[in-house]
Amino acid sequence: MVKEMIASDLKNETISVINPQDGSLIKKIKSASAADAEMAIKEAEEGFLISSRLPVHQRISILQKAAQYILDNSEEYAKILALESSKTIKEARKEVARCIETIKISAEEARRITGETLSFDQMEGGENRVGYFQRFPMGIVLAITPFNDPLNLVAHKVGPAIAAGNAIIVKPATVTPLSALKLAEAFDHAGLPKKILTVLPGKASEIGDVLVENSKIRMISFTGGLEAGKEIMRKAGLKKFSMELGSNSPVIILKDANVDTTVESVVSGAFWAAGQNCIGVQRVFIEEDVYDRYKSKLIERTCLYNLGDKLNEKTDMGPLITENEAIRVEKIVNELVNQGSTVLCGGHREGAFYEPTILENVPIDSDLAKEEIFGPVLLLFKVKDLQEAIEYSNDVDYGLQAGIFTDNVNHAFVAIKDLNVGGIMVNDSSDYRIDAMPFGGVKGSGIGREGIKFAIEEMTEPKVICFNLQ
Repeated sequence: MVKEMIASDLKNETISVINPQDGSLIKKIKSASAADAEMAIKEAEEGFLISSRLPVHQRISILQKAAQYILDNSEEYAKILALESSKTIKEARKEVARCIETIKISAEEARRITGETLSFDQMEGGENRVGYFQRFPMGIVLAITPFNDPLNLVAHKVGPAIAAGNAIIVKPATVTPLSALKLAEAFDHAGLPKKILTVLPGKASEIGDVLVENSKIRMISFTGGLEAGKEIMRKAGLKKFSMELGSNSPVIILKDANVDTTVESVVSGAFWAAGQNCIGVQRVFIEEDVYDRYKSKLIERTCLYNLGDKLNEKTDMGPLITENEAIRVEKIVNELVNQGSTVLCGGHREGAFYEPTILENVPIDSDLAKEEIFGPVLLLFKVKDLQEAIEYSNDVDYGLQAGIFTDNVNHAFVAIKDLNVGGIMVNDSSDYRIDAMPFGGVKGSGIGREGIKFAIEEMTEPKVICFNLQ
């Protein structure tokens, strides 16, 4: 059910969805009130009763039809996504393609929600007992989603929830609600029964606590910032959590790597979606023997980046999501410069646009260098060897993904063992993911794992069944 027009009679507030490129109004939609949030939960309770009884073949069919609807209307989805977010039309098309893949995988995994038999006779007294466990849906899932991937990250929560037989309420980012509403349209078209899926655009200050604190919500799947994640957990009470809370992703370049072939991967990983990417490259640790050569190639490639109109096919990077976000990034860079850092390229802002920026001589112990910048800023560090690179990589309160470029398999396995992250990309930047893999981090990067199969496990509970044979 699309909750676009449900603002209560007492409050008729709206959300103005703005194109960050030029500040133009895309659309005004109704902003949900606290009363609307309460109603959404009540309806989701009814939706869960319907969803949990849907035969698996019907869940599969609905998911397949939703994926096909998005495919048939993919350019419309891409344009909406590009207009309301920071992504260029080329980036938006890739996200739409991934969304389709995410929902298709959800349909496939719906048939694989299985349990297994248990040997009760392994314990004395259990000789006459046989049994098994199977997985059951847990109830209402609350999904709180960010602006940086406003379609596919919603699909990563909605697809598994429906596959598992849950009801789900989606609270999309206030600045990018249209993609989530458009996703719900696909499920309406696919025949998903009403009340199983609710998209509830609204201000967190108005509906956040109502949703998070309600005991009828059995799981919260949140993608966003670390501090917001901590606050949600403090307020939510006894619930299940899956949280992806960002990162400060490192990439290691060793002297035995093919330096020429790594540049494109690192630059794309750093500046995709204007650097607003939880697994985007932020810190690059380069072995000193190849530092100057590699730095030169990075600068050369970055200077070729084309900023401009998001709908122009030739544009490489658009604006940040708001001008305030660009100002925030500008302040971080200026502060790092005040601390002794050198700007190698970029470093200028115009409205919500901030140039792709590379810094060196960054103080390794700077708090700003250890936090998530979440903007188009790349920090270069010279290291003497792999061990020093690993030490610096781990010296932050994040651990989502990392990358290492090396032609030495032994070096690769040292990094695999010693880097404290949820995923390591060998001869790729940290910014690589397929939608079927387990995705999540350690430390301040969150708890739990997404990726369809793994999200379904998070969104179901095992139930043990035992027969005492007489």
